[in-house]
Amino acid sequence: MTALALGLRYFTGVFAVGFLLGTIRTLWLAPAMGDLAAVAVELPVMIAASWWWCRRLLAGQTLAMAERAVMGGSAFLLLMLAEFGLAMAFGRTPGVYWASFFTPAGLLGLAGQLGFAALPLFIKPARR
Repeated sequence: MTALALGLRYFTGVFAVGFLLGTIRTLWLAPAMGDLAAVAVELPVMIAASWWWCRRLLAGQTLAMAERAVMGGSAFLLLMLAEFGLAMAFGRTPGVYWASFFTPAGLLGLAGQLGFAALPLFIKPARR
């Protein structure tokens, strides 16, 4: 499987989990504990899900580091585009969306997204 195809699959699986957890965070956790605490609760679960899915996708693959970088980078690009699209669909302006990355919760979330992108570089594939 090509690095771009793996990146698409990596994005799709993690985005599905993130959509569910993001809904829970936005509707219930953030109002109860604040944005930063809600992201801090969600982030370890997302990193664990990303690690698990990435490891499964890499099983049986022999990818060079450059291909792993393409996998993570393409998944990150798709993630950012999907999040931007959702923000626009829910009535946020592009300026408000980009400004959200410069809040404590936004910076923590961005750090998690960058970690998601980097995982293919560091994960040892599972054996099938």
